[in-house]
Amino acid sequence: WKDLYNKVADRHIPTMLQYKVHAENGSMYNTPPVFPILVSKYNLEWVKMNGGLEGMEARNNAKAELLYNAIDSSPYFQGTAQLGSRSKMNVCFVFNEEYKNLEEKFENTCKEAGISGIKGHRSVGGYRASLYNALPIESVEALVSVLNNFNN
Repeated sequence: WKDLYNKVADRHIPTMLQYKVHAENGSMYNTPPVFPILVSKYNLEWVKMNGGLEGMEARNNAKAELLYNAIDSSPYFQGTAQLGSRSKMNVCFVFNEEYKNLEEKFENTCKEAGISGIKGHRSVGGYRASLYNALPIESVEALVSVLNNFNN
């Protein structure tokens, strides 16, 4: 490893990333942000354990499809994004105009089901369900159940 820090790169490398600087300063030149690095390590291991990027894509596609299908088949709700522009991470939807009077009932139903944090997207109003990577499909199924039961 000692031969690495004497090597001169043919491109500019920031001081912080130069082995020689760290070696000459007893590894005390800069203390890296250890906690965020550790969290990143755990996150990347989790992604790898769950099928890597392909696994994440499949999970996120399944979650988004499940929720969008429930919204699209509901007489009460409609998605706010055009079909080709829908997000797989943040699903935004609103009540159809004729059912806006049911917002409070829907919000209470969500609360009773343990669903929180979906009210009020800042630019379009209505609701936003975030389907980030770590969200299990069971959480989406819970919201879909509320949507389906609300329809009945």
